[in-house]
Amino acid sequence: MGKHPERRCLIMSAEMRPIPFGKLINWMKTEYQKDQSIFGIHVNKFYKNTSGKMIEMFGDKISSPVGPAAGPNSQLAQNIVAAYLAGARFMELKTVQIMDGEELAACIPRPCINVEDEGYNVEWSTELKVVEARDEYVKAWFAIHVVAKELGISDIRDFIFNISVGYTLEGIKTPKIDGFISDMLDASDTEIWKECKQFLLENIDVFDNVSIKDIENIEKSISPSITISTMHGCPPEEINSIVEHLVTVKGMHTYVKCNPTLLGYDYARNTLDKLGYDYLSFDDHHFNDDLQWKDAIPMFTHLQKLAKENGLVFGLKLTNTFPVQIKRDELPGEEMYMSGRALFPLSISLAQKLTEAFDGEMPLSYSGGADALNIETIFETGIRPVTVCTTILKPGGYERLKQMAEICEPLLDGGIKKISIDKLTTIVEGLPTSKYNQKYIREIGSRKSGSELPLFDCFKSPCNADDVGCPIEQQIPEYLKLVSEGKYKEAFDVISIDNAAPAITGTICDHQCQSACTRVDYEESLSIRDVKKVAVLAAQDNFIKETEIKELKTAKKVAVIGAGVGGTATALFLRRNGVHVDVFEKRDKPMGVVTYIIPEFRIATEMIERDYNLAVAAGVNFNFNVAADFDVNELKKDYDYVVIAIGSWLKGYNPLNTGKELALESLDFLEKSKDSNLSLDLGKHVVVVGGGDVSMDCARSAIRTAGVEDVTLIYRRIRQVMPATTEEFNEAIEDGVVIKFLTSPIEYDGKTLTCVKNELVNNKAKSTDETFTMECDTIINAIGTKVDKSAYERNNIELNEWGYPQINNKNETSLENVYVAGDGKAGAKTIVKAVADAKLIAIDVLDKLGLSNDFVRAIVLENQDALYDKKGTLQERLEAKFDGLRCLTCDQVCDICSDVCPNRANISINVDSDLFDQKQQIIHVDGMCNECGNCGTFCPHSGRPYKDKITLFWTEHDFVDSTNVGFLPLSENQFKVRDEKGNIFNYTIGDKTVSEEVATIIDAVVNEYSYLMM
Repeated sequence: MGKHPERRCLIMSAEMRPIPFGKLINWMKTEYQKDQSIFGIHVNKFYKNTSGKMIEMFGDKISSPVGPAAGPNSQLAQNIVAAYLAGARFMELKTVQIMDGEELAACIPRPCINVEDEGYNVEWSTELKVVEARDEYVKAWFAIHVVAKELGISDIRDFIFNISVGYTLEGIKTPKIDGFISDMLDASDTEIWKECKQFLLENIDVFDNVSIKDIENIEKSISPSITISTMHGCPPEEINSIVEHLVTVKGMHTYVKCNPTLLGYDYARNTLDKLGYDYLSFDDHHFNDDLQWKDAIPMFTHLQKLAKENGLVFGLKLTNTFPVQIKRDELPGEEMYMSGRALFPLSISLAQKLTEAFDGEMPLSYSGGADALNIETIFETGIRPVTVCTTILKPGGYERLKQMAEICEPLLDGGIKKISIDKLTTIVEGLPTSKYNQKYIREIGSRKSGSELPLFDCFKSPCNADDVGCPIEQQIPEYLKLVSEGKYKEAFDVISIDNAAPAITGTICDHQCQSACTRVDYEESLSIRDVKKVAVLAAQDNFIKETEIKELKTAKKVAVIGAGVGGTATALFLRRNGVHVDVFEKRDKPMGVVTYIIPEFRIATEMIERDYNLAVAAGVNFNFNVAADFDVNELKKDYDYVVIAIGSWLKGYNPLNTGKELALESLDFLEKSKDSNLSLDLGKHVVVVGGGDVSMDCARSAIRTAGVEDVTLIYRRIRQVMPATTEEFNEAIEDGVVIKFLTSPIEYDGKTLTCVKNELVNNKAKSTDETFTMECDTIINAIGTKVDKSAYERNNIELNEWGYPQINNKNETSLENVYVAGDGKAGAKTIVKAVADAKLIAIDVLDKLGLSNDFVRAIVLENQDALYDKKGTLQERLEAKFDGLRCLTCDQVCDICSDVCPNRANISINVDSDLFDQKQQIIHVDGMCNECGNCGTFCPHSGRPYKDKITLFWTEHDFVDSTNVGFLPLSENQFKVRDEKGNIFNYTIGDKTVSEEVATIIDAVVNEYSYLMM
């Protein structure tokens, strides 16, 4: 991970407690026997090379070229074992240096990892003392030998360890680091070696397939190879001296980790900008201070020759992380180190450049944004090994390694190969067009929701959670599964429960569900909207034909003002639950904005009609061409409830100082454009002002209009804060729309538009003195709309400070039994939010009438084994009717905090109790946690599992140092407990002093998971 030459040390308490070797082995064996998993790696994710193909590194054969990069996934013994089980065979152990233990750990701010998309860290080298790090590596060495043989993974050692040290020759030559290196070359005289060996020999009878001979034959040389990590700014003479020392004195195969700064500032800046990472902030000082190309090539040439003369291998590790400034509070501090998919274009470009310089003869070890989507092309170049970090810190965690190992297995072909410059060049030249290298393939930043992380029962499907995903809480995993099985009728039945506009939302919904989808953290979201459309096209027409009008269950009646999506949906929900509804619409067609404004190329008329027919079939009575001046008091003479759904149709803010009257307003333009079938006379040059989805509709309609040569959309801020969805933005770009950011219009005379350039200050656009002009025959203002508040004022409905109707949490206004739905509530929002308003209102009205509602939950369960098969596997989108096969069904099995914890500190345990809705509960083990914060990044709730989940403590010190709800074992049946209210007391099993839930968790740990207690 990153390296920090200067850092102010902080006070912190996140000490990890290494697991004694005997307990480590007991944990592994017991968990495997009980749950068919080890350290959370499920047996179906254990990797076994079945082809017999190998590659050779440093005289050893390994069955996979994949492994964890030196970092959080190779720090503790359990981390390394977990990596091995999942497919890692090249273990690049976490870096050690003279500064270690508490001294170093206190210098690392918390959280220290953020891999929400591209990775960032403010980590350093191992947080353990060097001798503890050595012990962890020895324990892992023994444990892997044993587990590989016991489980039939491999009869021979098919893995290697590679140590990493830093950062200066002086430090490396100290007794502490020199002793560490010597112990890794021959660990047989260390106490930990003797302890591990003795334990295994004394407990050989607990194994079925491991013999005394197997233990005796474990090789004492743990790592004959080493990777050198140096500080930024380390002079070439220092690097040269370190390698010479390690080659000639220590006799080690040596790789030098290179920095991406070798590419030069201009190349790095331009490359990242083109791929959408223009927001990354860095200057040229590291590029100027770090190793320079002119010094690097002759030095590497010399060192390769020196190693060869000594019968050793010298190579380069590509690359270190990339330093960028902290500008958006990603992590504490001022500078952080970037990894993951944003690093890939730099690392692979440096590989190409170095391969060209050495004609493919310089061995390269790769780490820089590798994952299952690109590892095949990387490995095919001849680069080996490939280590990873960021990808296995994401959901799926270590289990992602299996897929990478399986991809590479057919390509394994012996020793170190000459690297292909042609294949590397192909990768580099393809960067601009490869979608997974583009920043904006990811449609959202964080997927976290606003929901509080509960102490228990925390599994959640973000896609159908109204606080982050679907506002109507559609049963998405259920209908995805049904569609993928070809059960379209059943799928539509599920969709129709919560969705009164399935055809419309199946076509043009802004699909927040997809932004919240866990697959976003794998590769890309499920195509949820398209899957819905499959069901709509296959089953909605028959559903309508078979719909029977429900008998009225009450004499009460409801009037709905407005037949837009919100009004129509409210009417449908109420009528199908036995309530008479009349809808009054001033226009001659239903569905409002969708019918009159949204372009035909986005949604066909027949799709809109499908949803209208859904309401008609249910018995909703529509009245069109009704006068718009409705009177609530008059309506209440005939109706018991009134729902106002009048939309947001007034023109919004116009930013022009002069020429306002010459601008077309967005809704007027879109309606006329649609009515004329895209045949308006707009001239040659069109400018659209705005940054939302409506502005994109305007631009895309304009560019389709005959006679228009170019369309420019200008937006006052930057891409990262643009309200338009990524999908809408990309479609506009594909249509040929030019988008100018940090630009505002100020004057327009009918032919020339004068604009001012902005700068972003505290996320707000601030005008500069720089202006420019554009040819402009038509300007379209698409900066929002306003609600006509006069309709509310006329009916004595109270307004809030923003001029919108004052409503309660059921959308009821200040007038009893008068509700507001859709855009008329608080301005233009989304179609699906209008349906959500309808559902909310319908439920409240039905409650008042004493009627039940039909918003039932469907039960469509996925097989548990099938769920675990999907976890950790990256898979590109499938055809819509099959894409549901990629669904991870997060409400059934989440375990994300367990997946992403490098130390395995969040553990999913089975608790069979009626107290809980979910059988699996998450318990946090404090002694394994260093508060890196990674679980907090990916938990779909707002909380942080390492702070908010019930916690098992191993020491009194750790218990006192924490505020977590949790327990510390004092004896077999006594515990110190901190309860949900923060009270601390001693608890004996059977007492009634703790909540039933906490008592049940403690019982489960004692009776079923005692190996978790140290």
